[in-house]
Amino acid sequence: MNELDKALHSEENATPRPDIQGQDTPATDAATTETENIVTESAAPAADDNSEASKTAEDHHRFFQLSKDELVATLKQIVDEREAGRHKDVAAIKQAFYVLRNAELEAECEKFAQEAEEGEAFVSATDPLEVQFKDLLGAFRELRTAFLAEEEERRMINLNRKNEIIARLKAIAADIDNVNVHINEVRELQEEFKQPADVPPTAVTDLWKTYQLVVEQIYDCLKMNKELRELDFRKNLEIKRNLIEQARMLAEEADVINAFKKLQALHDLWRATGPVAKEFRESIWAEFKEASTVVNKRHQDFFEARKQVEQTNEEAKTRLCEEIEAIDINAIHSFSEFEKATESIKKLQAQWKELGFASRKVNNSLYTRFRKACDEFFARKAEFFSKTKEELASNLEKKIKLCEKAEALKDSTDFKATADQIIALQAEWKKIGSVARRHSDAVWQRFMNACNHFFDARKKEQAGRRQEENENLAAKRLVIEALKAIPSEATRNEVIEALKEQQARWNSIGHVPYRMKDKLHDEYRAALDAVRENFDLRESRARMQNFERRLESMNGDGRQMNSERARLTRALEQKKTELKTFENNLGFFNIKSKEGNNMLREMERRTLRIKDEIKELEQKIKLFDEKAAK
Repeated sequence: MNELDKALHSEENATPRPDIQGQDTPATDAATTETENIVTESAAPAADDNSEASKTAEDHHRFFQLSKDELVATLKQIVDEREAGRHKDVAAIKQAFYVLRNAELEAECEKFAQEAEEGEAFVSATDPLEVQFKDLLGAFRELRTAFLAEEEERRMINLNRKNEIIARLKAIAADIDNVNVHINEVRELQEEFKQPADVPPTAVTDLWKTYQLVVEQIYDCLKMNKELRELDFRKNLEIKRNLIEQARMLAEEADVINAFKKLQALHDLWRATGPVAKEFRESIWAEFKEASTVVNKRHQDFFEARKQVEQTNEEAKTRLCEEIEAIDINAIHSFSEFEKATESIKKLQAQWKELGFASRKVNNSLYTRFRKACDEFFARKAEFFSKTKEELASNLEKKIKLCEKAEALKDSTDFKATADQIIALQAEWKKIGSVARRHSDAVWQRFMNACNHFFDARKKEQAGRRQEENENLAAKRLVIEALKAIPSEATRNEVIEALKEQQARWNSIGHVPYRMKDKLHDEYRAALDAVRENFDLRESRARMQNFERRLESMNGDGRQMNSERARLTRALEQKKTELKTFENNLGFFNIKSKEGNNMLREMERRTLRIKDEIKELEQKIKLFDEKAAK
């Protein structure tokens, strides 16, 4: 707990909430019982500080929607306007500010882990807003301390004055023979005593009981006119009946918290109102108690429901903590695994933000637990990235040495022996791990240039094979023409058989001139793709027609329609995941070597097919939703 939190927490606990006390009633046993009943009936709901705090915490949630600049401006306004009573708002503002600040530090640390050189230590940048924020917090603490001291001094002054009034009333009560002479003074003292004036909460109960006892003694001793006393009773009875009606109306109040607070104010007015005739005391108190019970019950039920919500949030947050703690950091050994785990953690963090507050006693500890698990993961990730950079550097050094060996062999005329050596170098190259992406293409191109230089020279030496290669070229062109000649209306089996036949012919034909290899292969792939695209388009239309017929056959079956849409949605998500995987893999094939182009083209074709499948699924879902909307 930080210094401001400790200060505010101690202030909240230093001034306990006073219980609702008894009414002001002359000296009778029934009046004493009535006073005790008010204390018993009203004190229990008022003690639910934790429930009140939960409501306040929910109200403070709005601060978490503000930026750091807005939070600093809000705190500055509170300090400038000297609003010392808003200590709970200040605590919420501070928590919201450091949630944003910690997120910035985490981003800086992660960026540092990815970009920093070996041995470089992380130092976060100074945030001018944080410095200003801390200064404002200090100013508020000073303002709050002075405010509390003034409040305490004011309450003590009020308490001393009320004790003086009670002392004077006791003196009048003791002078039995002259009580009538002081009746006007008694009334003035009563009016002054009832004027709103805060006193220390711990003194409220005893103060009012003592006051009531003294006033009852004076009333019992007064030799006043019976009509005057009855008039006073009737006036008090009218006031209390009005209070009962107001209490009954609170049962319809929409805001349960506000209704409860208004009830406490009515109890204060009841307590301050004088006595009624003895025959009405018990009945009128029973009516007021009954009306109060309804409001108190609604208040209690409201916070019971709130506690259930907090319990649900606590269980959900506990599950999120367990999920993130279940991630075995030590079992992650690659960039892709770390990125996958990072995405999972970010999803858990997003779910955490969507949850409301748990109970006050565990909310902070759950957040600390969740934050600790996140920090441990990202610290391990930074460590892994740092270690991996060393491995990448070592792999780069090994590959550069292989480049030098290949470059030393590229001009050799001993084609057979040298070919074996270069093939061995290529095999050794494959065993070496990855290098940093910024060096990957360059070192690979260097190595392949040396290898290709040698093999190009060897091919030139084998010029006698050109005639065969030209014949193969003509044969493969015939295969391409045969593919183009496949009828567009052919059946599925006819297309499959034709493709198999032509692919077998293509594979059985030997090498073609090297300069024509890529162009011819592209023409071949284009012809294959054209046949497949035409067939896939027909198949797609057929599938959509079948789907539309199937959709019509459901005939409003809600359960079957929901099941079908869920199946389509899952299939769409799977295809999107598969597409993302292929697109990520394509990033590792940005090489320009001739040997790598075929694999790259194949992956690109597969990516396009997946996109077509995604488009078809989205179209089916759209048709499904349009059908459901009707």
